[in-house]
Amino acid sequence: MPSLTVENYLKAILQLELKSGRPRVSTGALATRLAVSPGSVTSMLKTLSESELASYVPYEGVELTTTGRKLAMRMLRRHRLMELFLHSTLNLTWDQVHEEAEELEHAVSEFLIDRIDDFLGHPEADPHGSPIPAADGQMRSDLSDTVGMDVCKAGDSVRFVRVVNQEPDFLRYLSESGFQLGAVGRIVENSEDAGVVRADIEGGQFTVGLEAAQTIRVQPVSK
Repeated sequence: MPSLTVENYLKAILQLELKSGRPRVSTGALATRLAVSPGSVTSMLKTLSESELASYVPYEGVELTTTGRKLAMRMLRRHRLMELFLHSTLNLTWDQVHEEAEELEHAVSEFLIDRIDDFLGHPEADPHGSPIPAADGQMRSDLSDTVGMDVCKAGDSVRFVRVVNQEPDFLRYLSESGFQLGAVGRIVENSEDAGVVRADIEGGQFTVGLEAAQTIRVQPVSK
């Protein structure tokens, strides 16, 4: 049975792959995501390669094997289902569920995860709008028609569908501003000089930096 560290590495590689759209992930990006040293990453990637869970090429990065990707997708499914379960049944807020799910995803059985999936009605997305993989590894929702809020222009109407940045302080700020997934709002300002994007939403307004705006995925809405 894979160790907790191996599971975390595989899931992180998969998430970076999905984010970039490229199968090979750099060691630097992985070190940043996991908050560990590049040397630690290199050592673990060699272990993953020896276990045939990933293919690591020095100075080129790492790519999951079929077996490694299957395990990584299983961990991602566990994590996102646990987040939604905690949010839906225990009323934890979306800024509280991530850390709790990080712990629980390694402890729950596949039987329990499948039962949670059934109980929740086979949901498409977690509390942050991220798609939940089905048991066969296929994503249940397609976000290919979304863009980052940073590319929107002033005056654009958009529907907010996903928040990739799961830092608790950032999520709390959005909540306090009246932000809700699925809501429609309007881009008021997108200033490269000022480095901010500002949007009107029902009952309020929020402003984020351009980097943070990249992590808010939206769908254009026809006027």
